[in-house]
Amino acid sequence: MSTTRSLTREELVRLITRKVIEALQGGRPIPLGVSNRHIHLDRADMDILFGPGSELTHKKDLGQPGQYAAEETVTLRGPKGTLKKVRVLGPLRSETQVEISVADGFVLGVKPPVRESGYLNGTPGIEIIGPCGSIKKDRGVIVALRHIHMTPTDAEQFGVKDKDVVCVRIGDAVRGAQLTNVHVRVSAQYALEMHVDVDEANAVGAKNGDFVTICKCEETPACKLEGKR
Repeated sequence: MSTTRSLTREELVRLITRKVIEALQGGRPIPLGVSNRHIHLDRADMDILFGPGSELTHKKDLGQPGQYAAEETVTLRGPKGTLKKVRVLGPLRSETQVEISVADGFVLGVKPPVRESGYLNGTPGIEIIGPCGSIKKDRGVIVALRHIHMTPTDAEQFGVKDKDVVCVRIGDAVRGAQLTNVHVRVSAQYALEMHVDVDEANAVGAKNGDFVTICKCEETPACKLEGKR
C-alpha cells in the first residue's frame, strides 16, 4: 500500500514560491547556489600541497557540469589569522584562485577585491598549507562577483547575452532585496544557476535551492571591473 507524505510548512512555502516564480518567468526559475570559501588549484600547487602526481578525490558534484567538491582541504594563513578546512574544488585549473567572503578577509587580514573569476592582476596573495607542504602565493585571492550561469538557449529565453548586467530579486519575505550588478555568463557548457557568496546570502535571507527572479532595475547599474586576467 502506497502512502503520501504531507509537506512540511517550509516545503509548502518553497513549493508555492517556486510556482509563482515559474509563472513570472515562463516556467524557468533560476536556482540559487550559495558559495562558501573555497580554492581552485593548478597542477604545480597541487603537487606541492598534496604530493607529486596527486589527484583530487571526488566528494560531490556541484551545480555546473564537470565541477565538483573534492575531499581535499587546505588551510589559508594571512597576516592576521587562519582559516582551516577550506574546500578544494575540481577539476584543476590553469592558475590557483582563492575565493573568500569579505568577512573571511577580516579574519585573514587581507582585502581582496570583488572580481570575476580569473581576473587576478592586483589581487592579494596568501599562504596555502596542505598535508605535504605549503606555498606562499603573491596573488589570487578574490571575493567572487555575483553572477548567473546560463546556456545560449537560456539567454535567448531571458532576453540577455554574455557579459550583460542584470538586476535580480532574491531572498526571503523579511530580508529579501534587489541585487544590481549581477553579471551574466553564457556558455553551452553551463547550467542555469545564480551564484552568490555566504555574506550576500545571509544579508537577504537566501539559501541553496532558493529561486531568484531577473527584474527591471530600479536604477541603471554601473559596474566596472578592475584588473585583467
